[in-house]
Order: sequence, then structure tokens, then C-alpha cells
Amino acid sequence: MRFVPTVAALLLAAPVYAADEFTPALQAYMEDEISGWANAPEIVAAIKAQNEARDGITQAQIDEMDQAWRASVGSPSSDPIAPILNNPVSDSLRARVEESMGTITEVFVMGAHGLNVAASDVTSDMWQGDEAKFQDTFGKGADSVHISEVELDKSTQRYQGQISVTIVDPETGSPIGAITVGVDAESLL
Repeated sequence: MRFVPTVAALLLAAPVYAADEFTPALQAYMEDEISGWANAPEIVAAIKAQNEARDGITQAQIDEMDQAWRASVGSPSSDPIAPILNNPVSDSLRARVEESMGTITEVFVMGAHGLNVAASDVTSDMWQGDEAKFQDTFGKGADSVHISEVELDKSTQRYQGQISVTIVDPETGSPIGAITVGVDAESLL
């Protein structure tokens, strides 16, 4: 019987090597699976609606919203989390997670300010604007992609990589937000 190490064993033995090993598989998954639906009309419409509603928001207001989210993580049915989790786009994101049969661990969509628009599950915070998943996508323009290293995700408790892409307005080609898809690393082996 041949020993095949688990993802956890690979990451503990050589985290940088393991992350590099997964990058091509994550890129292929993005191209083959995610790119076909990431810019879906309902996702674009939800982002545009939030961008319009949040026009003129200050960093202090964003910080306040993020703190309220973090304080409510244990109560996802309360404000400010419930409106993000209980909308048609979030329902479609949960369907994507389910259809992936374990490959996708989470999906969340962010608007132009880095605030969650929709999510398959509760994220640890509402504001993603200070993180590479947002800065290296929306912050760098259309066609930008960020692929994270594979690591243990606190919210999903699984070894995953995150694939993030810029979402653009199909009418103008301008960036309007971003989407992050968590992918279970073991499913790519």
C-alpha cells in the first residue's frame, strides 16, 4: 500500500511548497469553473445596487459596519449579517457551493468599497477592502485575479485556497466589485 499524504500533512511539512503546488490547479479551476458564472447578471446587479446605496460612505462608517458585523458573527440572523445572507444572490451562491459537491467551501461578493454584498456563509468580517483578495482584484482593475496560498481557513475549518476576481460592469467594462471563491485544496488532488 502506497502512502499518500493528506493536504494537512503537506502543509505542515512545507507550507510554501504546498501552496505553490496548488496554484496551477486553482488557476485551472478558476478558468474552467468560476469564470463562467462570476460575472452573472444577478451578481452584477446586486453589486451595482450596493455601490449606489453606499455612494459617499466614509471609512469611519465602513469601520463601524465591520465592527457591528464582527460582533454579530455568532448570530447570523441579526443585523447586519442577515440582509447579506438572506438575499437571492446569496441563495444562488449557496447553490453553487452545494453543486460543487465539496470543492467550493464558500463564496462571497464585495462591492466597490470592499463590503460584503452577498455570501454563501457568514464571513469573519464584513469589510474585505483591507485584504489582498480585494486590493489585488478590484484595486488593480478589470481581468485581475488573486490566488491565495492554501491554508487553514478559520471560517470553514478546511484547508483551502481562495480565488478572487474583479467583477466588471458588462456595459462599461469598469470594475464594480470582486468575488472570492474558497476552494477545498484536497478536492484538487
